[in-house]
Amino acid sequence: MSMSRLKNFLTRNKSLFIITALIFAADRISKILALKYLTAVGSIEVAPFFRLTYVENTGAAFGSFKNGNLYLALISVAVLFMMFKWKAEVEKLGRCASVGFIFIVAGALGNMYDRLALGFVVDYFDFIVWPVFNVADSFICIGAGLIMLDIFKDWRRKKSEVK
Repeated sequence: MSMSRLKNFLTRNKSLFIITALIFAADRISKILALKYLTAVGSIEVAPFFRLTYVENTGAAFGSFKNGNLYLALISVAVLFMMFKWKAEVEKLGRCASVGFIFIVAGALGNMYDRLALGFVVDYFDFIVWPVFNVADSFICIGAGLIMLDIFKDWRRKKSEVK
């Protein structure tokens, strides 16, 4: 990629980088705080239905692929690559999908950082009836939901045009 193309890409995607950096920073700061304050105590009850619980997650969602950290880091790289490959298609879906794209990329980067730097993902939000998760996981799920929302809206629009 030439310098002018790179500069053009960075200019066109300024908001993507700013929002991604903010989400990544929020994720990193929350994980640093969890490492500093929750490691020793393990868990702090905040409400009857919510705790802050320190977990070193070497697997994926819901405890799957336990001890698969390297494999999951490689999958994260592949997902990020595919997300950027599909970026234009996702953005054609609408504003929700565009925001969802940014959320997924930021969340994937946050968890991938942990996998590569620490050898595990730091999780700490514990609603007791749900697996423990973190800020990055939240943004990945919200992002996927936003993309699905625009896919559904697009499907309904196309369905109404056929009638």
